[in-house]
Amino acid sequence: MSIEFLITSLIVIASPGIGVLYTLAAGLSRGPRASVVAAFGCTLGIVPHMAAAVLGLAALLHTSALAFQTLKYLGVAYLLYMAWSALREQGALKVETNVDARSARQVIVHAILVNILNPKLSIFFLAFLPQFVSADEPHPLMLMLAQSGVFMLLTFVVFVGYGLFAAAIRQHVISRPRVLTWMRRVFAGAFAALGARLALAER
Repeated sequence: MSIEFLITSLIVIASPGIGVLYTLAAGLSRGPRASVVAAFGCTLGIVPHMAAAVLGLAALLHTSALAFQTLKYLGVAYLLYMAWSALREQGALKVETNVDARSARQVIVHAILVNILNPKLSIFFLAFLPQFVSADEPHPLMLMLAQSGVFMLLTFVVFVGYGLFAAAIRQHVISRPRVLTWMRRVFAGAFAALGARLALAER
């Protein structure tokens, strides 16, 4: 596995996106445990996209306008729902002092869905993984599976870092109602903006 693959993966993972935003929101509103749960859920959410890319199923999204548009607008609708929930002090930005089993399930389900409902991820991995497999590679499938595993591990580690940072400044945020209100507005706007960006995305 090349150093270029590792560096490129880190750059892609660390770039702010839907998963990073959700993990930050979980850490700020529910604390360190929820941020780790969110990071795990976001990591699980990329598994179907990686599997699709490795198995070649992502080509369907690339060639079928109906399949791509269906998944895309489901993702848009879900992101707008996340924005609405944030403004209503629910969902990702519902402040809780303790994260029980029910709350943890909610966090992980939302985290998985925000990544599963993004068709651009499948197409990204379809284009991304093969770039790091040479033409004379004797076992290309095994290499792509190994790369996928490393990408997932890096995703989890980086997202946990984001989430724990958010959790560390949590008290400074939730102890100030005005700051908390503006934080909800910012996150709601960010979710809505990501939804608009996805709505305008082409195959």
